[in-house]
Amino acid sequence: MNAREQQGRKPRADVQRNRAALLEAAQRHFLRDGVGTSLEAVAKEAGVGPGTLYRHFPTREALLAAVLQSRTEELVARRESIAGIDDAGVALTQWLRAMEDYLSAYSGLPEPLMAATRAEDPDNPLTVPCDELIATTDAYVRAAQRTGYVRPSVTGYDLFLAACSVAWIKGTGATGESIERLRALVARGYREPDGRI
Repeated sequence: MNAREQQGRKPRADVQRNRAALLEAAQRHFLRDGVGTSLEAVAKEAGVGPGTLYRHFPTREALLAAVLQSRTEELVARRESIAGIDDAGVALTQWLRAMEDYLSAYSGLPEPLMAATRAEDPDNPLTVPCDELIATTDAYVRAAQRTGYVRPSVTGYDLFLAACSVAWIKGTGATGESIERLRALVARGYREPDGRI
């Protein structure tokens, strides 16, 4: 069989089954233990050896990116509903909340995502999702700047990092009141006129 025929073939049923089992086990472990969970424990729960896990997902980031795919679909659905909001300031606020929820899905998630934005490794599977989050945030920021809701010097990257920070703090068990105060401080920072802070 030539290489072209091999590329066109569907993966074997056991390969697909192993991948699905790994993703389900990883989702449970990430929810329970955070993104730093033992990958060997994930493989064991999925009923495969570590070698099988690493054949499917060569790095922790690759596994995390695959597990995040379902969360990304939820975020896309929220972005579509936010797109119907006429008020740019409200839309930005709603998008930041949606991002916070996405970024706090698993304990420790903000760290590898923030690292992916700084990484000079183009093969990091988390870089593209982060770039998309930043670009979407930047679009909301620019729309809000046109209405005077956001000061001119603020960027989408700034507010991506702010959402990561709030998500990280949510993961530490901070109370709802503390989170609301932190959100208010962040909002004051991006709305305060340049030169005032």
